[in-house]
Amino acid sequence: MKTPTLLKRKKEGVTDYRKRLSLLKSESPRLVVRVSGKGFTAQVAEYDPDGDVIKGTVTSRVMEKIAGIKGNNTQSCYLAGYYLGKTVKKKDIDYAILDIGRFDLIKGGRISAVLKGFTDSGVEVPCSEEIFPSKERLEGKHVKHPVKLDEMKKKIDEKVN
Repeated sequence: MKTPTLLKRKKEGVTDYRKRLSLLKSESPRLVVRVSGKGFTAQVAEYDPDGDVIKGTVTSRVMEKIAGIKGNNTQSCYLAGYYLGKTVKKKDIDYAILDIGRFDLIKGGRISAVLKGFTDSGVEVPCSEEIFPSKERLEGKHVKHPVKLDEMKKKIDEKVN
């Protein structure tokens, strides 16, 4: 009897195909968030048999150009989610589901910060508010040089409109 071959991405631990299939069955746009030690990427993707269609993308480098925020801390992740939400809202996307791949969702973490910014922009995502970062972390009280969120939100709103 021949041993079944594993898919390459499953063998490398990159893709959880059961989870991906359940997300694709919902036929909803997905908020895809990936974080690393150097940066982050947040995208809104819709399924297409020929390949996912990306409706909007924000990376840590884009946030550096738009708002002058370097790094991938909680504040920059929150503002990235806010910016992404505003851009896809213009494309008539009002609802999305969270796709974090093989990452774990940590209460108050960077993925949660992207999700909080995305929901604050007006796009509905089914989630519990318990996982969002605290107000102190979003205001940057843990950072040496915090960013003023209200000013950045106004700057993002002007940029998107």
